[in-house]
Amino acid sequence: MEVQIVQGRLTEVPTADAKGMERRVFGEFVGPRGELASYAFGWTTGEEPRVARLTVGIGAGNPEGGTFHAMVFENEDGHAFSLTDEPFEQVPEGGPDLTADQARAHADLPFIWWVVDQVMERDQRALWMRHWLLGTHCIQTAEVFDLREPILLISHDAEGGLWQLIGTTNADSRGKIGHLHHAVDTDPTLAEVLDLPPGHTATRPHVGAPWTRHHGYPA
Repeated sequence: MEVQIVQGRLTEVPTADAKGMERRVFGEFVGPRGELASYAFGWTTGEEPRVARLTVGIGAGNPEGGTFHAMVFENEDGHAFSLTDEPFEQVPEGGPDLTADQARAHADLPFIWWVVDQVMERDQRALWMRHWLLGTHCIQTAEVFDLREPILLISHDAEGGLWQLIGTTNADSRGKIGHLHHAVDTDPTLAEVLDLPPGHTATRPHVGAPWTRHHGYPA
């Protein structure tokens, strides 16, 4: 049996000043031996510094169960986690909320971090959050940037790792630099291909159609 990540609901609520969006994501983890965990993570656009929140719960109804909470933040060229006392979310498989010290002393903490790594790699919304954390840049055609065309081709360059977003009009010298997460904010279906390795592209005939992945650019 392989690890299963079951993506649950996504909630989006505008911030009080209407300048950002608070997003919360939920899901379930099933391990190769049937281990269960529930998780939630979230981020709020428009906030600085950029810090996301994370909850993982195990062992509901079990004396050894607990709910672990952490902060997620940019660290060098990636992200890192730090346990926190402050609860973020309640999740179905979770036991009592643990403080950071209680979490560090818990025998299952290595399992929790393994679950977190699996979620960050396999939940498409986690990739969206990660690009928000890192402020990943992308180059977009002028038509895509101005929202006059939908994104039909997305590429992750082999050299430098630059992301490119192209619509029905071919890329030219009028391309504009933007943040990748803003494009996903506008079209969440882009999250389906945020795991593209460098040197790969994905195309679709229209928004809502399945993506086709390519090694290099499509012929």
